Amino acid sequence: MGTHVIKMPDIGEGIAEVELSAWHVKVGDLVVEDQVLADVMTDKAMVDIPSPVHGKVISLGGVPGEVMAVGSILISIEVEGAGNYKESAQPAAVAEVKAEPAKAAPAPAPKVEAVAPGKPAAACRPAPVAPVARTADERPLASPAVRKHALDAGIQLRLVQGTGPAGRILHEDLDAYLAQGPGASSAAGNAYRERHDEEQIPVIGMRRKIAQRMQDATQRAAHFSYVEEIDVTAVEELRAHLNEKHGASRGKLTLLPFLVRALVVALRDFPQINARYDDEAQVITRLGAVHVGIATQADIGLMVPVVRHAEARSLWDSAGEIARLATAARNGKASRDELSGSSITLTSLGALGGIVSTPVLNLPEVAIIGVNKIVERPMVIKGQIVIRKMMNLSSSFDHRVVDGMDAAQFIQALRGLLEQPATLFVE
Repeated sequence: MGTHVIKMPDIGEGIAEVELSAWHVKVGDLVVEDQVLADVMTDKAMVDIPSPVHGKVISLGGVPGEVMAVGSILISIEVEGAGNYKESAQPAAVAEVKAEPAKAAPAPAPKVEAVAPGKPAAACRPAPVAPVARTADERPLASPAVRKHALDAGIQLRLVQGTGPAGRILHEDLDAYLAQGPGASSAAGNAYRERHDEEQIPVIGMRRKIAQRMQDATQRAAHFSYVEEIDVTAVEELRAHLNEKHGASRGKLTLLPFLVRALVVALRDFPQINARYDDEAQVITRLGAVHVGIATQADIGLMVPVVRHAEARSLWDSAGEIARLATAARNGKASRDELSGSSITLTSLGALGGIVSTPVLNLPEVAIIGVNKIVERPMVIKGQIVIRKMMNLSSSFDHRVVDGMDAAQFIQALRGLLEQPATLFVE
């Protein structure tokens, strides 16, 4: 038997160190080739570290949240044969890490489940988690997709134990809860008991990066927000018509591709808004290309994959790219290139979008467009009360770069395009 040592790889782009975000294995585990061993976080994305060999984990080189240098020892695996590691070359600092991670930072469930030879598949599944009882006013952390999953399945989220970062409820948590059967709801009887438990959650990995970026954005940029009400009845009628006529062959359209198209057309007259501001160099870069970031909620946190060259895409091309990128981001498979380079961002919470929001800029961009939910509302048009589909756009701008008048005129241009959707396609 020999030892195969895996070192922290060179992720590229001149990165000298990365943060160890999560382990998917522990000391003593049997692993197979291509099984994901750990997640590491760069400034731009989460990266999976797969195993190049079959073997048994004998030591781990760090704990979640630790910043490790490229080239440092990440994990040691016992393998058949000589391995790639010589005893004489072992640094004195290499030590075996305890199998259990710190109490406050349990590693998330493995993305790849590997069954060791001779070991039944059931033994590799995590044990069911006992339901929890939250008070009626306690709102658990969960993404919009998870909330819809729970609603469709008839699950009360306050009874489900979350295993994601900061106790976030994941899709697999819902599946585990359902697998426990009707008895899982018995915890509801404890909903009014006093609770004195506490839990400390380290801010590491993606959550740390999000916190840093949000704090940086609010400290550096001079945010101001502008909200406008838009009548989306016509564009929704057009969307329904196109879906009925072409949905089966080209795919269904959401409102987002129309918003992307409206951005492309409006930005022709407002190049100062399709820009990035390097405040250290004091340089504003205006882009001809429109690279639209689509804020996407994943189980690990908010990510912003980028629809590149939206100016050259049709409605269905944009729709397909948005869907592809959203799926990649939610599954943790989006590449660094797919998560960087945007020139303006769209953010939407869909049906949970509320009436008004104040989105935070995605630096170094100077504008972010927040989409609120669509509601039917009585409106007065030519002296008549009619029911229309209305939606607010809640947008934020960097006042260091964008003047208030320019921002207002830009949003009014978007409003005109969406209320008269034929103008989206007039060159």
